[in-house]
Amino acid sequence: MNENRKFCKLHVCTYICVVKLEEALQMNTFPSQKQKAGLNLLYTAWWLKSLISKELKGVGITHEQYNVLRILKGKHPEKMCVKDIGCRMIERSSNVPRIIDRLVAKKYVSRTNSILDKRETVNTLTASGITVLQNATLIMEARLKKIIALSEQEAKQLNELLEMYRESE
Repeated sequence: MNENRKFCKLHVCTYICVVKLEEALQMNTFPSQKQKAGLNLLYTAWWLKSLISKELKGVGITHEQYNVLRILKGKHPEKMCVKDIGCRMIERSSNVPRIIDRLVAKKYVSRTNSILDKRETVNTLTASGITVLQNATLIMEARLKKIIALSEQEAKQLNELLEMYRESE
């Protein structure tokens, strides 16, 4: 019975990770290859986000928190207001103030009032924030290297296709 449980867990992981889109969505055909490509992008983004979230959970942060830490690192040691952080988020609908509140509680981010506008708060990474970001980045790079098994040329081509896809809007 214990062996069956192990098999089921492995089977579920394999199902999520390896299946073709038709199997994952339980569809035999798509109206067009363009519609399939769009759904494939959405499904792959969800799949990648799930893997990333699992990896970051081991470090004690969410993917949204990782994104905020990366954004702050890009401006470090300068401070950033919530609005500027929000404009750089991967998921624009994220609740940036709530994410920052949690990072402040973990002592990864320091928040102070702006010198220019006392109503505004500005944020910067703390030393422990830099450390957790470095650890998370090492884990992320190793994981992405395993799951994105593309040559540099293939990765470049994929990037160009994805950018072309977004430019159509």
